[in-house]
Amino acid sequence: MASGEDAVDGIVPHMIIEPGNPDEVAAALKIATGSGLTVIPRGGGSKMDWGNRLRRNGKPGNSEQATSERGSSELILSMRRLNRVVEHAWGDMTATVEAGCTFQRFQQTLAEHGQRLALDPLWPDNATIGGILAINDSGPLRVRFGSLRDLIIGITLALPDGTLAKSGGKVVKNVAGYDLPKLATGSLGTLGIITQAIFRLHPVPRAGRTLSFSAVDTGSSDTASMNALLLAIQDCNMVPTGVQVRAGSSLTPELDIRFEGTGTGCEAQMEQTLHLASGARRIDSATDVWNTPSTLMLSSGAVPSVVCKFSLLPADLGTFLDLIRKTSEDLQLNWRLVAQAVGVGYLRLEATDVEALLDAIQEMRKNLESRGGSLVVLRCPLGMKSTIDVWGSAGDTLSLMRSIKAQFDPTSVLNPGRFIGGI
Repeated sequence: MASGEDAVDGIVPHMIIEPGNPDEVAAALKIATGSGLTVIPRGGGSKMDWGNRLRRNGKPGNSEQATSERGSSELILSMRRLNRVVEHAWGDMTATVEAGCTFQRFQQTLAEHGQRLALDPLWPDNATIGGILAINDSGPLRVRFGSLRDLIIGITLALPDGTLAKSGGKVVKNVAGYDLPKLATGSLGTLGIITQAIFRLHPVPRAGRTLSFSAVDTGSSDTASMNALLLAIQDCNMVPTGVQVRAGSSLTPELDIRFEGTGTGCEAQMEQTLHLASGARRIDSATDVWNTPSTLMLSSGAVPSVVCKFSLLPADLGTFLDLIRKTSEDLQLNWRLVAQAVGVGYLRLEATDVEALLDAIQEMRKNLESRGGSLVVLRCPLGMKSTIDVWGSAGDTLSLMRSIKAQFDPTSVLNPGRFIGGI
């Protein structure tokens, strides 16, 4: 039986099911579909508040009523027991893992043979492989090794009709059949429940170094100087495994660059970076700067806050920072940001007035979408979800996405209403 701690946006599901293998997942999903139940997949539970509010009986969930009444038709399908590393083919540099295995445990197993999955997702000690795939969480390593969709090469997916669909294989060059792994990645569990995944791996580096820089100038020019340095690093022949910009209401923009490989190789690239960054000031950070996204998410305070994920062209980052500054000054907001070199980042906004947060989101979303970018609200006060679509515009892809949803989940059993466009 579920409790208040299992609530999803205020809705307490009627029960929790914990299958022990992929066949049991498929069987439970088939029974739920036939009974007209709503299924909420869950891994580590670290991102259960992401997405729009769950749709109940064809309508958005009423959170005020749901907190006092237990849901009669919702169940959580937990992947906690599917936590094995099925196979580590270290000679082929691939591995098969169950969806409920935590990222940290998976990495520890791979490290026994000097290998890793080249990701640095949020909360690796709690986040599960299935959850990371469902929300498409990559991290700064993406600048060197590509996104999650580039690293997954096979998947097993339990569909609402009880089918176990498999696609891909254990070899990196397997391209036969429909590319189900890429389709399921980032689908928020609305197409099927991931039970297993196969990844391509990379060696654990022998050494790692991080350089951090701060702009010499202050004011609007500091964003331009940091953005220029970021673009210069991208255009040179160096191969960093992380490049990010950190900024905030009371923080001059700072740029972090990470190199991995041999000690000699790292030192050579650091020397080249110092030459490129001659106009910036090198700084020493007292904390692990690569954990900044997790810190933004977990920070709490006395005033309401919103955490967003944005995407933009890297060349537009300076312009976006200037917009954040102006909007925050006009609406009296505090803000902090971390942006990766590939044009993806996280933004935290804080204000005593929830309406000011809404106005800021609308202004920034309008600006980003006009330039081909996006702004997705990941965490916000629950009442705010009744006034906005946390995903923003789906553009001209929404009809295609709805058609795919109808093919995989025609009765809308899985996470109804929580994805883009109320899918």
